[in-house]
Parts: sequence; C-alpha cells; structure tokens
Amino acid sequence: MLLYNSLTRQKETFVPNAPGKVAMYTCGPTVYHFAHIGNLRSYIMEDVLEKSLRYFGYEVNRVMNITDVGHLTSDADTGEDKMLKGAKREHKTVMEIARYYTDAFFADCEKLKIRRPDTVVPATSCVPDFIRMVSGLIEKGYAYLSEGNVYFDTSKLERYYVFHDFKEEDLAEGVREGVEKDLAKRNKTDFVLWFTKSKFEDQELKWDSPWGVGYPGWHIECSAIASKYLGERLDIHCGGIDNAFPHHTNEIAQSEAYLGHKWCNWWFHVLHLNDQSGKMSKSKGAFLTVSLLEEKGYSPLAYRLFCLGSHYRRTLTFSFENLDNAQATYDRLVSRVAALPEDGPLDREKMDACRAAFREALSNDLNTSLALTALYDVLKSDLSGAAKRALVAEFDEVLSLGLLDAARAAKEKESAGPAADAADPFVAHILERIEARKAAKAQKNYAEADAIRAALAAEGVTLTDTPQGTKFTVGEAK
Repeated sequence: MLLYNSLTRQKETFVPNAPGKVAMYTCGPTVYHFAHIGNLRSYIMEDVLEKSLRYFGYEVNRVMNITDVGHLTSDADTGEDKMLKGAKREHKTVMEIARYYTDAFFADCEKLKIRRPDTVVPATSCVPDFIRMVSGLIEKGYAYLSEGNVYFDTSKLERYYVFHDFKEEDLAEGVREGVEKDLAKRNKTDFVLWFTKSKFEDQELKWDSPWGVGYPGWHIECSAIASKYLGERLDIHCGGIDNAFPHHTNEIAQSEAYLGHKWCNWWFHVLHLNDQSGKMSKSKGAFLTVSLLEEKGYSPLAYRLFCLGSHYRRTLTFSFENLDNAQATYDRLVSRVAALPEDGPLDREKMDACRAAFREALSNDLNTSLALTALYDVLKSDLSGAAKRALVAEFDEVLSLGLLDAARAAKEKESAGPAADAADPFVAHILERIEARKAAKAQKNYAEADAIRAALAAEGVTLTDTPQGTKFTVGEAK
C-alpha cells in the first residue's frame, strides 16, 4: 500500500513496525461545541484509512483522545481554555459540557458510519501520565520552569520544524489578534507543558503537581496518551492539516526527546473543507453540523459520499449545490442497488478483476474517487445480481455508505404502497406541503423550504428526511 507521509512529503510503501499489526493514533475533538462538517471530513477520511487497512488484512489498534482540558483558544498557548469558554457560554460545568459534546460527536460519527476507535481516552483521565512525562523531560534537560509554567526548550533540538521549513519572520509573535509575546519563554518556539498561570483564576479543572496546582498543556496529552496505549513506536498518526503545526510538531519534539528515538513513522493529514469564505471554523460563529444538514433534507451519508469523491490531500469546497449533486448521486446508487436481482452465478474470475480495481485504488494513497469508480463499474458490469450484491457489500466495508440497508428500506417502502390514511384531509395537506417543500429545494429556495418545515412544526408535524424520501410524524400542535 502506497501512503503519503507528511513527514517525508512523498508516497511510500506502508510497512508497519510489527508485521500485520498497525498502531494508529487519531487526534480527537476538543469537546466544547458541536463538530462542524469540516472537522468531520478528517474523521471520515481517517475512517476510510482504518477500514482500508483492515480490508487489506491488517490488525489495527486505533486510539483517540478526547480533549476535555488544556486546549487554549490560541494555539500559541494564550487565551482561556476552550472547555472553560464552552462552559461559560452555556452556563454549565466543564464536565457537563465535555459529556454532552462527546456524546454529540459520537452520535454524528454513527450517522456518518465512522467506526468508533478501539480505545477512546479523555485527557482528564490521564493527568498522572502527563505529569510523569513532563517530569521526565525536565530530568533529561528538555524542559524548564519559568514564572509558574513548565516549558519545552526547543533550542535543544537539532530540528524543530519537521513538517515545514518556516522563515523566522513568518513566526513573529503578536501578528495575530489575541496572541501576545510570552516573556517567560527562553525561545520564541518554546511551548507550555504544564500551566499554573494562564488566566488560571478562572480554570475549573486543576490538579496538584510538582510545579504547583495547574493543568496540562494541549500538546502533552496526545504524546502521553498515544505512548500509554500504543507503546513507544507508532505506525500512523492522523489529524487535520491544521494540526501539523504547531500541535503535531510539538508532539514529535516532546515525544522523541522523552523516548530517545523516532516516535511515529507515518503522518496522515487531511486537508481543509472550505466554504465560499474560506476554511470552515467555529470561530466564525455560525457553522454547519450534521444535524443542520439533516434538517435541510440531506442524508449524512450523502455528505460522506461527497467527501469520498475527492482526494483527502486536496482542499474540498463545500456548497449546497455540490451537496445537492451528492444527494442525487447517492439516491441513484441506492436505487440501482435496490433493483439488483438476488440470484445468479458468482463468476469468481470477473469478481476478482473488480476487486483488483478497488484494491488498486485504495492502495494508491487512498484514492477514494477511483474506489467509487470501481463500485460504479461493478453495477454497470454483466455480472449477475448476486455477484454484484456480494461486491457491493464487500466494497461497502470500506466506503461505508450503507447501500444494501438503504436499498432494502427503499424496496420495503415501495412494496408497502401508499399510506392507508392518505385520503385523510390533514394527511393530504401534509403531503401537499411536503411536495411544495421538495419543489422549493429543487429550485434551491431553501428559505421557503425551511418556512414550510416550520409551519408544519407549528401544526405538530415533524418532518424527517431520509434517502428514501421525507417521512412525517404527528404530535401536538405548538
């Protein structure tokens, strides 16, 4: 399998440390708010990577952290903790916020058919491990105490910028709003391992340490958690491209200083999802979530298909027009699978040729677009219905578009026929408004479509959009 390595900036043949086994670490969410669909693009592509490795026969052990403390509003170790910011916004405790948004994140993952990692670790459960690692870095001469905080000393490294060759003038402090020079640092690139001072009077979560009562820095948690649950040598570390610097750069610096050897062989970075104004970001205010897409009538799996249609190392531009196309493509796929006969011979030779095309696409740096082409080619082929169904099921172990389940639901709906109560005047009214909403969406008049949904909700009618059409339930009028 050829896989691009951000560390070497080239595609390389993937060879794990232990034959047949893959130690894989994924940077998890900071659970202070809902994940937006840009965040989830990274998790979708990491999911495809994991499932591809399993498809090729590897035994994968995947670990993910949950950042519930230590991630400040600026990556430059300034500002308040993001968790504290979320707690203030919603007038809840930090742990209430963490539990709520962790559950929300995994609910989104379930809708997108993203496999839950084998091990999920909240940062707050590993504070003794962070303290142990920071102590070790001090003992080895890679860290120092200054004005209450413990810093990593980047001047002790032969090379710090492992992913990019930055120019000094591009890293000037204070060039971005909210980032001020930290006078306690010895060097501009030093970063905090343990805080006792950083708007600390507002910090809800804090622990005793050899350096005073405080809390860990964001970067130390991933290094300690990955080493604790996967050992001293990782095969693959995943994350969005915005994590490459400073987060992953700092992870490598502190991990290799602590361990005394190379820490991780492959770095897998997914590029941004942009909208018309640029990279999607929570800091802009309003942002798109899976739930909002559902409210507008889109299937989460249509969004997954949209992501699979582009390579993970290319910036992907989101628009509702693009998502409309993805939804239409998904619906056609489901219809074609639903129409497949269930019998016929299994032509092993032809099936193996189809498998080879699918495997070749995945093993060429996870080319999901060509993998989808291999799926379409199966549906267009002269294979029997039974053979096509078998290959669709096999390919969907990786693509995870839920095609057979959606096709089965579509056939059940078709066989059930029109609802028996369709002649009811109120039901007829609902169906009429649903058709009007469908027409408004087809004309991209989303404001009108949302107004129809809201009007029906006021009448006690809840709409649920599915790949097989819009369903409704009737409750009490508001």
